[in-house]
Amino acid sequence: MVVGVIVNSTAKVLNRVFDYLVPVELEDRVKIGDRVSIPFGNSKSFKEGFVFDIKESSEFAKKYIHNIEKDGLTEERMTLAKLMSRMYFCNIFDCIKLMLPPGTTSNIAKNRVKDKTGNFVYLNKETDEIDDDIENGSIKSPKQIRVLEFLKENDGVFISDLEVYADCSRAIIKTLEKNGYVQLVEENIERNPFAFKEVERDSKLELTDEQCFAFDRVNEKIQNEEFGEFLLYGVTGSGKTEIYLQLIDSALKKGKNAIMLVPEISLTPQMVNRFLARFGNCISVLHSKLSIGERYDAFQKIKKGESKIVIGARSAIFAPVQNVGILIIDEEHDMSYKSDMTPKYNAKDIARYICKNNNAPLLLGSATPDVNTFYNTEINKIELLTLTKRANNSNLPSVEIVDLREELAKGNKSMISEKLRDYIEENIKNKRQTILFLNRRGFSTFVMCRDCGFTAKCKNCNITLTYHKNKNKLKCHYCGFETNNITECPVCHSKNVRYFGAGTQKLEEEVKKMFPDVSTIRMDVDTVTKKNSHEQILEKFKNENIDILIGTQMVVKGHHFPNVTLVGVIAADSSLNIEDYRAGERTFQILTQVAGRAGRENLPGKVVVQTYNKDNYSIEYAKMQNYDLFYKSEIMMRKSLNYPPFCDIIQFSINAKIEADVIKVSKYIYAELKKEFSPIKNNVIIYEPVPAPIDKIKNKYRWRILLKCRFNNNIINLINNIIEKYYKKNYRDVRLIVDVNPNNMM
Repeated sequence: MVVGVIVNSTAKVLNRVFDYLVPVELEDRVKIGDRVSIPFGNSKSFKEGFVFDIKESSEFAKKYIHNIEKDGLTEERMTLAKLMSRMYFCNIFDCIKLMLPPGTTSNIAKNRVKDKTGNFVYLNKETDEIDDDIENGSIKSPKQIRVLEFLKENDGVFISDLEVYADCSRAIIKTLEKNGYVQLVEENIERNPFAFKEVERDSKLELTDEQCFAFDRVNEKIQNEEFGEFLLYGVTGSGKTEIYLQLIDSALKKGKNAIMLVPEISLTPQMVNRFLARFGNCISVLHSKLSIGERYDAFQKIKKGESKIVIGARSAIFAPVQNVGILIIDEEHDMSYKSDMTPKYNAKDIARYICKNNNAPLLLGSATPDVNTFYNTEINKIELLTLTKRANNSNLPSVEIVDLREELAKGNKSMISEKLRDYIEENIKNKRQTILFLNRRGFSTFVMCRDCGFTAKCKNCNITLTYHKNKNKLKCHYCGFETNNITECPVCHSKNVRYFGAGTQKLEEEVKKMFPDVSTIRMDVDTVTKKNSHEQILEKFKNENIDILIGTQMVVKGHHFPNVTLVGVIAADSSLNIEDYRAGERTFQILTQVAGRAGRENLPGKVVVQTYNKDNYSIEYAKMQNYDLFYKSEIMMRKSLNYPPFCDIIQFSINAKIEADVIKVSKYIYAELKKEFSPIKNNVIIYEPVPAPIDKIKNKYRWRILLKCRFNNNIINLINNIIEKYYKKNYRDVRLIVDVNPNNMM
């Protein structure tokens, strides 16, 4: 017997199947997806690989696989990895890695995360016998008696817990073991981040007529075990989460499992609390802020079928869930569902594949759907389900636009307009909470000499450094480089160095000066570096009734704060002024989502949007909170300019430390594209290679080539042909990355 093996390697030359013989004793055990150790090349140590196919013989098979390791994949997952490799133009092993238990992608037996074990204490004699020994004086020690009495009620206790709860020493337990009363058994310890979380259980709520209709349409697919794709388009606060909960409950009652994706780690604790309250502990959570051990244990729990519901960010789509009954993607418009790292997959594509394979419905939810998704409802690829009213009958907040040009004309140079300041004061008097949203972290966005025009830039990237006042440092938000702040221009030695632009740190400082007696809390990338910091900040804001929450995009999505009645958008233009055809869409989504945080209970909500572009259509329609009008304007513009959804954009990024190499490879790729696509040139637009908008990051020069076409099997084959030719050219120091409909056009 021979197996084809994919080797653990990111090298393009090794992105192929290697044939190995199978020892007779392993022939009955080996199957597609098995994780195996293999001799490879001239290395004396074994390398890791995965069985890709099985055949009777091969003239290339000369060596034997050494062993079958644990934590392999199913045949279905191997098929998915192969499909992703082809669609996203990357190595098969890049895709396999996404599906493995966290911490287990290193080579055989090295630095792998393992099950955590510990000693558990069990009684070794019958309770009647122990009672007799206590009565006749065979056991005299009060401490030993206390331990035995505790174990009679709680047999099988982790030894450290026993020491605490029975108030005894390790020596007492060892003496009881020596005398035959207890035994110590080594067992696995589950690293559960919610072990000590207490959430009051709740029951399902009565659905409105709109909610009932949406529930029934999706539930019909669950009951009939059929694939179907739905968009649940509901205004903020319309009760989408309650529909999710009841649909998952329906799937569980049918003996199925569920996957629930959320876009931000900051949303996960809130969603987990809702799910724990409804379903108890049959939940596993997967996201990057958990420890590797916690993620590993959650993965194993899912694999064994002990967890019925998986909640997590994008990567949770690869959890080893069997028998999926429903898959839900909340806030489906969010960019985080598209990976910016290799492989550059879209979680919605993977979700569609999983649901089709499991005959289960896929439900996408949003108050501001992705334009491509909404277009697919118009051409009947996706069924549209609409919620037009808030679930608790509260009204949508009123939205007011403040023209910052008028504020400047009045002499107000503050980040906070007069109207917003007055509303904040009123909110403080009424003991209501306020959220201030600014999608830029740091204190100032750039530092410049007013005499000679010098701007402090990153030494590795062609981008300005951001000033962070709390550490008095200049930081690059692309590569992480930081340096001391400058007070003197290094070019002309002038002291006339000034800070321009503003971030969340500066806003916080200004708020404290304007309202010295109020309590504030800030939530951005700089304040959520520690484990559980997202949850701690949000819980503190909610439970301690802090007056003002200042934050970036993390604060705008899906959070429910009953006492928030005012939201201020400090600079609505920040997302408008980016070089991206989706700038208007992103601005509308952010403004509508942040507006949705206000007035979610019976208290009226108010939103103030500060802008220099008050007549921009995305800002105007966000004020009206009218997605339908925004969509009509946006889709007309997209159609006239031939942007998605009327085409796909494929970006070829060429990066290297030597700019001449980048230019050379860019011209080669461009020539190959023109050659390969010449038979279908009427359906494809190929733009000439140019430097990327940010033409240097991490000491690497960056050029790009853009394609506009309809992404299909023919296009995939042609691009893979070009990539194969490129790697045969052996441009060792130049990196080529192909991205379909990229999030970041910079």
